[in-house]
Amino acid sequence: MQMHEAKRVEIIIEAIMERQVARALTAAGVTGFTILPVLGGSGRSGGWTREGGVGRANGMIAVICLIAPHREAALMEAIFPLLGDHIGVVSVTDTRILRAERF
Repeated sequence: MQMHEAKRVEIIIEAIMERQVARALTAAGVTGFTILPVLGGSGRSGGWTREGGVGRANGMIAVICLIAPHREAALMEAIFPLLGDHIGVVSVTDTRILRAERF
């Protein structure tokens, strides 16, 4: 079974930014991603839950995508302007995937 190098990108951001993030991913050539609700967490301001609200949107989302390594720079350029005044964090990790032709 052949494994291929890839990047796993995770974006945690205010739910109000969902459409803008999806558009930015598509513009950067990302062909697939998953958006999940975030139930709670903790940050520099302390703990929070979805019910307790966080930020202006009363909720956060997690956007996860797997991309070919050559797409990383374009994706970061597309996402960075969206962070602006919004609560959010972006992480990129090295991973390995099957079926690289899909990425």
